[in-house]
Amino acid sequence: KQWYQRRVRGMNDKSLQELTASEELSLKEEYEMQKSWQTDEDKLTFIAISGNSIPTTINEELLRMIGDINLFFIFSPDVAEINIMVAELKYRRGGYGSEMLKLIINYAVNYLNISKFSAKIANQNNASMNFFKKNNFLLESVSDVFQETNFELSAKTIIKCNLQEVKYPFASED
Repeated sequence: KQWYQRRVRGMNDKSLQELTASEELSLKEEYEMQKSWQTDEDKLTFIAISGNSIPTTINEELLRMIGDINLFFIFSPDVAEINIMVAELKYRRGGYGSEMLKLIINYAVNYLNISKFSAKIANQNNASMNFFKKNNFLLESVSDVFQETNFELSAKTIIKCNLQEVKYPFASED
């Protein structure tokens, strides 16, 4: 319950709504949406937590939540639309988004057999466009009608750029 309340408060930020093309949700609507995330087979989400250890309490987890990253399986079984949000301002531009991206790409390629990722971004969201370019996504198309730009990343690019190599900060040393 605390997590949902925090998420609703964060998503009421107008600039964050504009950047993520999101709408303000009530607590009830947030509960319903999160329930669908647990049951729908066409989407996957991971919550990002800051720090170098696994939280030991719910309160610590809540304090360390910084955003989320999502996959949508709409077009075909091996293609995923991806979106990412680092909601906490103090964690933006610190490499967290890139690390989140590498983690989910690693998971999706190795466990879900995804071979292509697509990122749809509002045309005015230059920060997100630069983020995806920096992370080897290529411009695929621009739609003036929908006011969005589409970037893609293929499996060939993933292997070429070694995006699958992820270092987990809290992994045990052998």
